[in-house]
Amino acid sequence: MLDVVYQTDELVAINKPSGLLVHRSPIDKRETRFAVQELRNQLGQHVYPLHRLDKPTSGVLVFALSASAASFYAQQWQDNKVAKHYLALTRGFAPSKCGIDHALRQEADKAAGIAAGEEPQAAFTDINCVARYEVPEALDRYPQTRFTLLECRPLTGRKHQIRRHLKHIAHPIIGDSRHGKGPLNRACEAFFGHGRLWLHCQRLELTDRQGGVIVIEAALPEDFVRVLAQLACFDVPV
Repeated sequence: MLDVVYQTDELVAINKPSGLLVHRSPIDKRETRFAVQELRNQLGQHVYPLHRLDKPTSGVLVFALSASAASFYAQQWQDNKVAKHYLALTRGFAPSKCGIDHALRQEADKAAGIAAGEEPQAAFTDINCVARYEVPEALDRYPQTRFTLLECRPLTGRKHQIRRHLKHIAHPIIGDSRHGKGPLNRACEAFFGHGRLWLHCQRLELTDRQGGVIVIEAALPEDFVRVLAQLACFDVPV
């Protein structure tokens, strides 16, 4: 059963687990579970996904409950008016605070019939350091392995934006099979006893029809909590 974290007459949001697709995709033909279908069956009514989370990303996923609500709220994503807050566990000691201004070409999306873009599109992400850790083991190429827990706020909505931006500044997300470091990912999976993309959408802020702010939050899943607890004894000052 999906974890519903917010519900009104117009909207419903779940805390999507890592590994669950938002909807059916020809890229993952063998998958049999999809958030859209499971939520529809759970609520007994049609739902309209307002945005996407990558399959390995966990956290807040919002749906409209009517075509009218879908039209109204989807426009906020199109206009970059949704405030998005993510947590990411990354390689190395990332900056304490910075804005990443790095244009990104549109990635191809066969499922949506979108070809790769030729011209880079403006993309901006703000990051803030939440915690730093230094593990006295050579999981990477150094005698010690460093990690940073970052709060990431994408100000635009390019595909895989956070993942690509963190790779751009040489601090890829641990567990990112596409934009990260394979040997480090495998070493971390063995060290943590669990592997996944360590990226979680913890909060979204929308505007309702009366102009009020809607805040939707999703707690960190248990696997993410366990990894941070494991790293806590290696915490270093920020």
